[in-house]
Amino acid sequence: MKISELSLETGASLATIKYYLREGLLPAGERSAPNQATYSKAHVRRIHMIRALTDVGGLAVSDAKRVIDAIESDLPLTRAFEIAQRTVSEQVDPESLDDDAISTIDSAIAGWACEPTDPGRLAAARVVMNFRKAGQGTDSGWLASYAEAAQLVAKADLDLVETRPDLASRAETVVVGTVLGDALFAALRRSAQAAESVRRYGDPER
Repeated sequence: MKISELSLETGASLATIKYYLREGLLPAGERSAPNQATYSKAHVRRIHMIRALTDVGGLAVSDAKRVIDAIESDLPLTRAFEIAQRTVSEQVDPESLDDDAISTIDSAIAGWACEPTDPGRLAAARVVMNFRKAGQGTDSGWLASYAEAAQLVAKADLDLVETRPDLASRAETVVVGTVLGDALFAALRRSAQAAESVRRYGDPER
């Protein structure tokens, strides 16, 4: 298909597609004439992926390129996971965290194969610290429930990865799933909170 047809197929403007091409997020089309190229369904899929990462996942274009590069790099899956997680995670300075918050998180995730610099560990410690600054306690049972839920979701994520037939598609699921999975889990948590509040306290509209 021509670039104009690619635009119609994906809903992305011509300017956006040309920007993706310039930035290296979208591979070049097959040259059909000196000033023309043709594009395939693979380009359609890539544009949908880019827009999912940026529009739903909230990534900057430069970060989307970083995770797409990880998909195309033949890296081990653990390395692809690391790149995706570090890309979507705000960098936290360990020196900004108090020892008690770090200790609380380490107790909640005891037994996990977690590096001291793991971005999730540091981000979780900062959340605990801010909870306490806001005058909210962080009950150990509450944190344990969060850790248990996180483990269930992580297992589901890896189960999904293992259904993919080859390394390239597994890497793609790792990266896209890491970014979009955060948005999915946050949305489902809100729905679950609403349902649980109705179960416990009744429907306020009835």
